[in-house]
Amino acid sequence: MAVYTDISEIELEALLEAYDAGKLLSYKGIAEGSENSNYMLHTSQAAYILTLYERRVDRADLPFFLGLMEHLARHGVSCPLPVRRRDGEVVSEIAGRPAALITFLEGMWIRRPTPQHCRQVGRAMAQMHLAARGFALSRQNALTLDGWRELWDKARPRADEVEKGLSAEVEADLEVLAQSWPRDLPAGIIHADLFPDNVFFLGGEVSGIIDFYFACNDLLAYDIATCLNAWCFEKDGSYNLTKGTALLEGYQEVRPLEAGEVAALPILARGSALRFMLTRLYDWLTIPDGALVNKRDPMEYVRRLRFHRQIGAPSEYGIGLR
Repeated sequence: MAVYTDISEIELEALLEAYDAGKLLSYKGIAEGSENSNYMLHTSQAAYILTLYERRVDRADLPFFLGLMEHLARHGVSCPLPVRRRDGEVVSEIAGRPAALITFLEGMWIRRPTPQHCRQVGRAMAQMHLAARGFALSRQNALTLDGWRELWDKARPRADEVEKGLSAEVEADLEVLAQSWPRDLPAGIIHADLFPDNVFFLGGEVSGIIDFYFACNDLLAYDIATCLNAWCFEKDGSYNLTKGTALLEGYQEVRPLEAGEVAALPILARGSALRFMLTRLYDWLTIPDGALVNKRDPMEYVRRLRFHRQIGAPSEYGIGLR
């Protein structure tokens, strides 16, 4: 979540006239994140999140994202729901941006996840993968091999400003991943961005999953690899084997992994680390000053990349250790 586009009270009041959502009482921008502009709204009826879609979000993808939330909710996954306008539509427009009003999900994200949090995230992710089956729409992952190369071509000329030698390092990773990327594993709809700030907890239990704006059809195990990157590394850059074991066990309590998925974890985790390094690198170099956005250091994921390169077996992530 972030704020790129400023909106006024007058614009918000006009927007809310299209909904049965109450009268505007207050609103504020949400600074966390780096993709869309987000505002917390309090009305006379409830609390909502207003999302203005920009940057990497294609308006044509909104029916997929918003429809997926409705589908998951109908199949037992706790997630925010798009609020339909009086005319039945879910997409509005404000300040020249497509926008959606979303229900507010109670809970908070965990800054320092424990192994128990990781186990619950694994279970919730597997439940989401199963619940997404049967969703009628599909969306190609724009941030996989071809997308990585396109993003890298934009960032490469200045990559060595971040660290000397980074350009050659990333080129080598892209070549290895292009040759080794698995293509015949179980696939379906994945979240593709299931970081700690996109999972809410209440009373130690998962209360819901948010921010489905990278969701797409891809390898299910790629989602797991992304969670290993996002949940199982410590502040000093070390991999926490206990957290990895808990996350993988939690997932397999709901959906056991096939042997091919287990074998592919090292290359999938390496690819996931490269994907998030590249988007961070591009943003680090291009986001203008003055936007209410938290830039994220790409070097955090460069270090993860280096870790994954030296993995010799999937068991080093914690799978099959008990």
